Amino acid sequence: MAARPSKSRRVGPLASSRRLFLLLPHGTTSVSTIPRTAERLLESEPLMAHLATSVEGRPHVAPVWYRYADGCVEIVTTGRKLANIRQNPRVALSVQKDEAGQTQWMVTLLGTATAVDDATETASARRRINEKYDADPDAHADNTLVRIDIGSASYQTY
Repeated sequence: MAARPSKSRRVGPLASSRRLFLLLPHGTTSVSTIPRTAERLLESEPLMAHLATSVEGRPHVAPVWYRYADGCVEIVTTGRKLANIRQNPRVALSVQKDEAGQTQWMVTLLGTATAVDDATETASARRRINEKYDADPDAHADNTLVRIDIGSASYQTY
């Protein structure tokens, strides 16, 4: 089977408020905002994401449900993921869509996570996320809302 061509883009904050495009190695492009294409991929369907945290040099990666809207990612979580975020808010989130074992696209986000210790906001976010994944609206009631402010993003379509 012949390899399929791919498109790769990287985006993130820049010092200037003007949009700046840089051609980087391997066809990667850096811009100051998340392209609408990457946003549409993140909003498209209920896929599993993988959240990466790190405390004291020890990385931890775990699957999570997520919701992306208006440049922000919401997850609801507990346990080690939440404890790690409270100690070190720098996180990565990776989402990938496959069909019959073939990758269709992937998006990787780097950002800063904030635990939201507000029961009303957490319940609202939990319902939004549970609805996306067709789960009971009140499932996972012990979880805490975490919002991820995206600092940079890369995406690739195949």
